[in-house]
Amino acid sequence: MGENNGEYFIQSDQTRLDTPLHQATQGNNGIEINKLLSTTGNVTLDYGFGNTANCESKITYIDGANGVLRYRGYPIEELARESSFVEVAYLLIYGDLPDAKSLETFTHKIKCNRLLPEDFKAFFTAFPSNGHPMSILQAGVAGLATYYEDTLNPLDPEQLEEATIQLLAKLSVMVATIAKRAAGLPQLYPDASRELTEDFIRMCFGLPYQSFDIDPAMVRALDRLFILHADHEQNCSTSTVRFVGSSHANLYTSVASGVGALAGPLHGGANEAVLRMLMQLRDTDISIKNFVERVKNKQDGIKLMGFGHRVYKAYDPRAALVKESAHEVLSRMGKSDKLLDLALELEGIALSDDYFVSRNLYPNVDFYTGLIYRAMGFPMKMFTPLFAVGRLPGWIAQYREMVADPATKIARPRQVYIGHSERHYQNLRARSVR
Repeated sequence: MGENNGEYFIQSDQTRLDTPLHQATQGNNGIEINKLLSTTGNVTLDYGFGNTANCESKITYIDGANGVLRYRGYPIEELARESSFVEVAYLLIYGDLPDAKSLETFTHKIKCNRLLPEDFKAFFTAFPSNGHPMSILQAGVAGLATYYEDTLNPLDPEQLEEATIQLLAKLSVMVATIAKRAAGLPQLYPDASRELTEDFIRMCFGLPYQSFDIDPAMVRALDRLFILHADHEQNCSTSTVRFVGSSHANLYTSVASGVGALAGPLHGGANEAVLRMLMQLRDTDISIKNFVERVKNKQDGIKLMGFGHRVYKAYDPRAALVKESAHEVLSRMGKSDKLLDLALELEGIALSDDYFVSRNLYPNVDFYTGLIYRAMGFPMKMFTPLFAVGRLPGWIAQYREMVADPATKIARPRQVYIGHSERHYQNLRARSVR
């Protein structure tokens, strides 16, 4: 690849391909290579797509080197401290913060559609009560489409809008239903007089015929976690939603594929891994200093979870906000937490050690998240479904942007084939002689 007076090109033998530069408002510009294969006969090889942009987007901006995260231009710190999850969902999906009337209408639509169809509720009883909640949730999201067949055309704005509301309204109810069934407790119906996050907590932990007082600090902490998880640019699950949606698969099917991607331990399961690591430290006589030395020596079976990030090479801005919430939640509960003490000690030692600093290994959003979920009473198996509740607005926003973009094509990555060249069939007798 070369550059001449600001114009990029690729030279291959006698073939030259001009590659237009797409200017970003911030961050990396994009060099278009759509005609690379047809012009040169070659493709790029980019494992994990770490250097490849699949789209142009106006939704989320990340500056990993400086620890910056913005939704539609708004710093995550401002949104996490001042906004609400429903308001942020509106921002991501429609592009701007709502005025009072728009927010009221949007909130009303969500509240009025939270009730699951009665026979759909029986769908969840078809699975083992101890089955992994992400598998059940993925099936539930895909199955929801069968109840709203007039909302499946992504090219019809009215149908896409209705699908958007149905998913925003019902996904958290599905997660609460899965959690209650796993715990062997009776289900609750949604309460339209409550805000979404508050009612979600009530549905997860409340019981029929009993009043259930919810600490506002708990509601605010969970609402903040949902905001922090709402979108994160072209991560694995979001890219999966876009890939599936590029075939014009409906919103439910595409989001279900995102749930499947999020279920992987390298994506949505990281906060559970952090908590298991801290519990192991608590239950053994290994000191934090000794544990850190074992990590640095790459001792078998010793891994430092919750540090480092594919994108951030500075302190994850979400991690600092989650750390604030962890202190607030535990102080409101009036008790100390040995795991939080260990987490703080581990963070302090790691951040003062050149080994970790030189490798840009800072705490990420998962480091403290599990501690908050645990303090609230959620079992570890429910941590990733909680992530899915938060990430849903981002998936929807990215899907809608992809559908509306005239440059969108059905996703079809290429490969570099390294297998056998042509071989010819031999019958079984000839093969057995070898």
